[in-house]
Amino acid sequence: MRHIAIIGSGPAGCYLADQLLRLLPDASIDILERLPVPFGLVRYGVAPDHQSTKAVARVLDRVLARERVSFFGNVEVGRDVQLEETLSMYDAVALATGAGRDRRLGIPGEGLPGVAGSGAFTRWYNGHPEAPAPPLCHVHSAVIIGNGNVALDVARILAKGRNELAGSDLPADVMAQLANQPIAEIHIVGRRGAADAKFTPHELEELGTLQRARPVIAQREQLEGHSEVVNLLRRFAEGAAAARLQTPEGNPSSSPGQAAGRRQPEAGVKIHFHFHLKPAAFVGEGCLAAVQFEDGQGAVVELPAQLAVTCIGFEACACCRAEPRNGVFANENGKVGERLYVTGWAKRGPSGTIPTNRTEAQQVAQRIAQEICPEPGRVGGAALRQLLAKRRVDYVDHAGWRRIEAAELAGLCPERCRTKFTTLPELLEAARLKELRMA
Repeated sequence: MRHIAIIGSGPAGCYLADQLLRLLPDASIDILERLPVPFGLVRYGVAPDHQSTKAVARVLDRVLARERVSFFGNVEVGRDVQLEETLSMYDAVALATGAGRDRRLGIPGEGLPGVAGSGAFTRWYNGHPEAPAPPLCHVHSAVIIGNGNVALDVARILAKGRNELAGSDLPADVMAQLANQPIAEIHIVGRRGAADAKFTPHELEELGTLQRARPVIAQREQLEGHSEVVNLLRRFAEGAAAARLQTPEGNPSSSPGQAAGRRQPEAGVKIHFHFHLKPAAFVGEGCLAAVQFEDGQGAVVELPAQLAVTCIGFEACACCRAEPRNGVFANENGKVGERLYVTGWAKRGPSGTIPTNRTEAQQVAQRIAQEICPEPGRVGGAALRQLLAKRRVDYVDHAGWRRIEAAELAGLCPERCRTKFTTLPELLEAARLKELRMA
């Protein structure tokens, strides 16, 4: 029997386990996860109103349910067991830890209350137990720095009304905090031009369908190029121009009362797109008040903001002696060192879609299968269970995760598709750890 440990239970880890099962009929695979629940980015990164994307969790769960796979939730490598200890127990270890840390801009004021990285912000609105609520207090204007789909996710969640978020898994306390914000302006700001934006057309088009928000282009002349994204932005600009022509501001005969009455049904949030602006500083006394940018001519552009979210990418965190460089673990086609491998964002950086992990997992699994050499002294899960019992670590197995999920789904209501547990005590209580059998 060959014993393999995978550290991380997100899409990268689960797809790697699936491929290894196909290639190695004699393999036993243990998946270690520091949280009591699996699926990583799917549960805590994908936007809560995109349940069709989150549905991939059902596919991943089938991997965890396989006979030769064991799930060890609430077990953190570096806290409960060391990487070297794991290598001594298993024939191969794979890092599938993702990219859990936000990249920083390195500009003045980045530590001000009101400034958040997109990873921290999305984990908060997804109910991650270790993500504190950002200081949202009377946010009238928000600035989102970045031109990728994560920036669109953040803008969409901020712009949607309560009824538009029905059917999501947005936690109730998050919903209440968002609903209480008097937000009127959202600015999505990119360093490069519209032609270089990394939005996917489907995600961008979705902004044009929101009930209480509409996209606005700050400078239409910046929409150079003829990509599908640029053409969508042009349509947004044309729609905004048409809306302005139809409003009574341009009609001198309209009284203020008539104008207000006619505008009321369209009152809502404006989502502004800006391009060719380089972040220069976050400004405020004690909390964020504005974000400053430099344009191509060296002029300073200042946008008022009580909230700023930087969507500029992520980087991997260290795993014991394994230290990332430039945001990833240095590797040669997935191999970090002797019997140590890496896959997913921890290997290539935060790029691609969830299915990208499946293709990459095939390549890494083939290398592991070719190189793995079982030795009698490495007994895998049996040794890990013994070690966890000795250290009195209460781990959550797959049955425990299923109990958590059942309890969350029992909270289904018209407003949300599940009631997520958002604290570690709640998750562990739902898993009913006293029922777990420790070696």
